[in-house]
Amino acid sequence: MRASEGDQLVQHGRVVGQHDHVAEIVQVLGPGGDPPYRVRFEDGHEAIMSPGPDCQIRHRETHQQT
Repeated sequence: MRASEGDQLVQHGRVVGQHDHVAEIVQVLGPGGDPPYRVRFEDGHEAIMSPGPDCQIRHRETHQQT
């Protein structure tokens, strides 16, 4: 999983009825775009995440077109 600053990290809900959590990647801490990432959620909360199999990266070019 590789990402750049400005991409979105989407963590899919794990339980029926649980919503996806979307965060903006504000800093890539691993080499060459690899995790961990510093992310900022819509409510302003920041965290450092190493995404698991329930996560997806939306690259900047992809989510700007929608």
